[in-house]
Amino acid sequence: MRLTQDNILGEFMRAGELQQAGRWSEAAELWRAIAAAAPQSPEAHANLGAALLELGAFANSEAELTKAAGLAPEASWAHYHLARLFHLTHRPQPAEAEYRRALAVAPDDAKVRLGLGQLLLGLGRYPEGWPLYEARKDIPSQNAPRLDLPNEWRGETVAGKRLLIWPEQGFGDQIQFARFAPVLQAMGAEVTLVAPPELAAVFASLGVTVVEQAERLRLETPDHWTLPLSIPGRLGVTLETVPATPYLSAPADRRAKWAGYAPQGAVGVVWRGRPTHGNDAHRSLPSLAAFEPLADAGATLLDLTEPRGDFADTAAILDQLDLVVTVDTAIAHLAGAMGKLCWVLLPWFRTDWRWLEDRADSPWYPSLRLFRQPGPGAWDPVLQEVASAYRTKFGS
Repeated sequence: MRLTQDNILGEFMRAGELQQAGRWSEAAELWRAIAAAAPQSPEAHANLGAALLELGAFANSEAELTKAAGLAPEASWAHYHLARLFHLTHRPQPAEAEYRRALAVAPDDAKVRLGLGQLLLGLGRYPEGWPLYEARKDIPSQNAPRLDLPNEWRGETVAGKRLLIWPEQGFGDQIQFARFAPVLQAMGAEVTLVAPPELAAVFASLGVTVVEQAERLRLETPDHWTLPLSIPGRLGVTLETVPATPYLSAPADRRAKWAGYAPQGAVGVVWRGRPTHGNDAHRSLPSLAAFEPLADAGATLLDLTEPRGDFADTAAILDQLDLVVTVDTAIAHLAGAMGKLCWVLLPWFRTDWRWLEDRADSPWYPSLRLFRQPGPGAWDPVLQEVASAYRTKFGS
């Protein structure tokens, strides 16, 4: 179709719809035509760059996003898109510079504040990152809405106070930050932790009141409430002060239920996460067959990709294993929270902030070892490294 002044606006809207639907190749093709027809449109170049980023065409994406920022130097969104490219492709210095340019124009932009917050957290700059990370509450896709209650906890003294912790984001997030519930209780708070049904039983070992989340839930009005991922910022947690001792265990009834389930010396493996996760295409392996090098190294594999009941059931199975090897899913957090030996396979593109940069260990979970892709989509060298590490540790 030849683009004209009469039809370009309609095609602009159609390209946006393709992008919203995640049809990146079609969106990029249409944005490319629009950018050619309207070369002075920063929006066209920015959207083309964003689509190319998702397709892994990083150099072409950078060229388009740089062009957009040049055409619209006072537009916060133009600098945000360029910052995001640098951020997701491990170039933290230019990413920070572009995020700060965007904030200078729009200091209250929640997406920009969240992006910079995640960048700084990923660099271990927790005192700077936590306050910015609060912006997630203003972005619906983050699944971290504020409660319609007064007195959100902001770090006040909690001794003698009823404190409600309400769930947010995914299972892994909730597992990772559940560690702070007993910390707050030790500070004198009367803690009630609301948890989804999948997590309620395994959270019983935290030693606080756990209430299973339901559509209709009657709770005593707390003195304060908080979301779990806000707690470390309120407590002033740094890399050096993360509470890292194991804090979850399998309930006795689940250990009895699953007794003898895993072969002796088995290695639990998880090759993909939830398909609807925003980064699943990058974080997941193509299939169970990707673990063949580990099997060749002598490991007896037990595929734990599909759930076996709730997380208390999974914890009982993990108890029986010598090792867990998993992509970046909630199982990694569960194993780490239990103090279980676990090797986590991390994607190069969109590495989550909590795993920091250029580290093979995690201050959050001392029992974890991180294996990182050396480049986009490069799983083969990661699995070979895992197999070599297995031979070294287990002597196969």
